[in-house]
Amino acid sequence: QVQLVESGGGLVQAGGSLRLSCAASGQPFSSIAMGWFRQAPGKDREFVAAIRRSDVSTLSADSVKGRFTISRDNAKNTVYLQMNSLKPEDTAVYYCNAGLRLQTTPNDYWGQGTQVTVSS
Repeated sequence: QVQLVESGGGLVQAGGSLRLSCAASGQPFSSIAMGWFRQAPGKDREFVAAIRRSDVSTLSADSVKGRFTISRDNAKNTVYLQMNSLKPEDTAVYYCNAGLRLQTTPNDYWGQGTQVTVSS
């Protein structure tokens, strides 16, 4: 089992930045792949970014490339999503996701979500 707790969401103006954090527990952190998904009101949950266990490879959705960066700190059992140049369309609940594979589809474990609101 893996437990995930997100933090760092909030309200920001368009063009601003936020950094989300996801702390993992319950399984050796370095052995799992981590990712972020988001869900806007009335829309399906969508992939944002993911990072491999070894931190060598990452994946990002086209909509966030060049603006969002995923990283991890194995010593702190934490994955981060640095979000720059935020747009109103980035408004959503952001969910941390973890499992065995680096992929754009969900792995097995979810956090509770953190709200990100970008005002125009």
